[in-house]
Amino acid sequence: MTCVAVIQPYFMPYAGYFRLFAAADEVVLYDCVQFPRRGRVHRNILPDSHANPRWLTLPLQKAYMGVRIQDLRFAEDAEQKMTQRTSRFPSLSTAPCELMSLIHRPVGNVVDYLEATLEVSCKILGLPFNTTRSSLLELPPHLTGTQRIIAVAKSLGADTYLNLSGGRSLYNDSTFRKQGITLKFLNEWHGSKWSILQHLAPEDRALIATDICAQC
Repeated sequence: MTCVAVIQPYFMPYAGYFRLFAAADEVVLYDCVQFPRRGRVHRNILPDSHANPRWLTLPLQKAYMGVRIQDLRFAEDAEQKMTQRTSRFPSLSTAPCELMSLIHRPVGNVVDYLEATLEVSCKILGLPFNTTRSSLLELPPHLTGTQRIIAVAKSLGADTYLNLSGGRSLYNDSTFRKQGITLKFLNEWHGSKWSILQHLAPEDRALIATDICAQC
């Protein structure tokens, strides 16, 4: 039996996102779709020095409107800009060094960077990290929406597709069942929606991981 989750590669997401790494046999980083400019692939929210929510945004190279996530690149001065931007968030001064040193080196392909930050985060939390990228699966280009997700699951021989609770409004159980795939959802996350960076600094990593696994 193989349980697969499909998620866009977010930049330092909230703790509830990491449940998919704990609960699924394989996590597919969904990078073959259009970059959502108002999403969280390139940014996340942290409290600033006045405890106000503020975006920490990756310095990306300008790209055309329909650019896919897999084709995103960093701006030439990304390292300098990232150092300036992270300095606005005092909690990051005590974040894990191995993670912050990586965050401060935004170069080249953005998905490489995002995958690396997710992997290091999972390592710090003691969570498994078994991933592949959808762009490597050679999916038929005409497939979209649910059919594309089903194609991802089938390409990996999965019999179960796992999603976060927000996916309940997107997917229909019978559509997956007709393809021999069981559709499952995690419950709503009960906890902070701040970026995981906010919690890795002052809190016990083992307790964070325990909470993640308990809510799987």
